[in-house]
Amino acid sequence: MSNRLSWEDYFMANAELISKRSTCDRAFVGAVLVKDNRIIATGYNGGVSATDNCDDAGHYMEDGHCIRTVHAEMNALIQCAKEGISTNGTELYVTHFPCINCTKALLQAGISKITYKTAYRSHPFAIALMDKKGVTCVQHDVPTLTLGGK
Repeated sequence: MSNRLSWEDYFMANAELISKRSTCDRAFVGAVLVKDNRIIATGYNGGVSATDNCDDAGHYMEDGHCIRTVHAEMNALIQCAKEGISTNGTELYVTHFPCINCTKALLQAGISKITYKTAYRSHPFAIALMDKKGVTCVQHDVPTLTLGGK
């Protein structure tokens, strides 16, 4: 029996690591876009490039939401758009259940499966949209890892 990480554990562990770059302490979120078991883009919560981040300038709150931050899922999608990489048929691994706006963007971008770690504010309309589009959505927590994955 191998101690090798499963693909799901590998990609979720990457999402967790990427979340450590988040600059908004309201939620440290990391996202990994995967196609054919290859990472094609990553993203984390942070301000618009070359502008203030929450950890520097504080939160910019409006209606209970920090609007300074670009969400991890959006940053991963934007990275693909900037580089001309198709997201059709890709899978997303993300540390938190996507918000409704990220869910809509992910579905429009052709994401076929969403795997999340934490059920954070799982919006019923987001779940209904995923169901309607036939997008698989599963919760997955990676086991505690030690060096070598053992």
